[in-house]
Amino acid sequence: MIKIPARVLIVDDEEDFVEMFALRLREVGEKVWCAYSGEECLKILAQQNIDVVILDIKMPGMDGIQTLKEVKKRFPLVEVIMLTGHGTTETAVEGMKLGAFDYLLKPADLEDLQTKLEGARKRKDEQEERIRAAEAKAIIRKSGGIF
Repeated sequence: MIKIPARVLIVDDEEDFVEMFALRLREVGEKVWCAYSGEECLKILAQQNIDVVILDIKMPGMDGIQTLKEVKKRFPLVEVIMLTGHGTTETAVEGMKLGAFDYLLKPADLEDLQTKLEGARKRKDEQEERIRAAEAKAIIRKSGGIF
């Protein structure tokens, strides 16, 4: 089976971590963009067709929860995996209640990340397919079923 690369945006204020994480994902065939703040994340999402955002919770300025809320408001089909390096899951669980797909603890295990990326991408693809099907039904209804 041919693997279609996921379009992934990594968002974290720790530049070294982002660069290393991006390198690891590129090595396994993913297409990766990097952002170092919530504001930069939103700018990239407005310009690129991203499947999954891997989003750090603790960032200066616009933190991960604020960024998640904006991502879900402006780009509702983009899936988000929350990333925390602080050993607490309460904020990550809060993120999931706000629409995040899942969360990862830093340092992230590549195999665990790949599994979660695959699940997030699958959910996004399924949502897009349901939308296409609903739009097709609406067009058929409007046309009276005649093409």
